[in-house]
Amino acid sequence: MRNRPFPRRRWLRPSRRPAARAGLLALVLLLGPAAAPLASAEPGWAWPLAPRPAVVGDWAPPAERWGRGHRGVDLGAVAGAAVRAPEDGTVSFVGFVVDRPVVTIDHGGGLRSSFEPVGSALVRGERVRRGQVVGVLRGRDHCGPGACLHWGVRRGDDYLNPLQFVGALEPSVLLPVPERLRTAAQPSSF
Repeated sequence: MRNRPFPRRRWLRPSRRPAARAGLLALVLLLGPAAAPLASAEPGWAWPLAPRPAVVGDWAPPAERWGRGHRGVDLGAVAGAAVRAPEDGTVSFVGFVVDRPVVTIDHGGGLRSSFEPVGSALVRGERVRRGQVVGVLRGRDHCGPGACLHWGVRRGDDYLNPLQFVGALEPSVLLPVPERLRTAAQPSSF
């Protein structure tokens, strides 16, 4: 499937009028963070490890779908740690991907969580409940000398940052607007 940009709609085109751009900039500055809610955040999932683990490998999606990147987060753990379902769902995969044991849970609505390296006795099609043990952390992954759990979340073919589902994303920080942009946002008198 090729990545195609959405068709441009007339109402999506940026205005070529400076006054309209200045008004839009002023509106964004006035409304601040309330103007842009985090539409993809769905807090309320549980952490797959207890107690809450340290994030030892950040989410770093590739610039292009096929590029190198880290399509999940790594959570600090010890080998043998119980891995739990972050939300209700159905097991959609239990097996090996290359040389690592993987468990994938379909949460509905196109959302799937994957965990590796996790050994599990579950079978495809089995229902799991939030907080239920779905497997145990096996061996080492790509975390160097320590063990870690790799947790990935996808919606359809798109990878998402798992931390948004447990409400653990760092807050955005608003920076001051440079003077040259503030003066450009002033409406000009005719």
